[in-house]
Amino acid sequence: MSPFALTRAYHFSAAHQLANPALSDEENARIYGQCFRRHGHNYGLEVTVAGAVDPATGMSVDLGVVDAAVKTAVLDRVDHYDLSATVPALAGVITTGENLARAFYHWLEDALPPGVLRRVTLVETANNVFEYSGETHADEVTPR
Repeated sequence: MSPFALTRAYHFSAAHQLANPALSDEENARIYGQCFRRHGHNYGLEVTVAGAVDPATGMSVDLGVVDAAVKTAVLDRVDHYDLSATVPALAGVITTGENLARAFYHWLEDALPPGVLRRVTLVETANNVFEYSGETHADEVTPR
């Protein structure tokens, strides 16, 4: 693993509702509280990439490539959308911070050069920050 890592910060706004369709409204309200109601966030998205330093440029990663990948793979798909209702790649996914961070990681993994993505951090609120670094388990749903 490269000793050099870079984290880029991005922002987007989106709405969502936390609800499991297999549960009643009462159960969803008990589990998710006020987040069972449709609401929105001004999210922060941090993408950490790493690579060996190119002696010709002095850089470990081409920021233009990273920015373009984040824009097309994530931001264009989620900014100013209802994540629970209008993003086809998230259909059937409970749009918790954990599930969103994991989905965004996999979207970026497909969009970036192989091996450069290290971590995705999703800042939902000042108190809720979710990190995902690609460790996948057999029972995880991986929205693409």
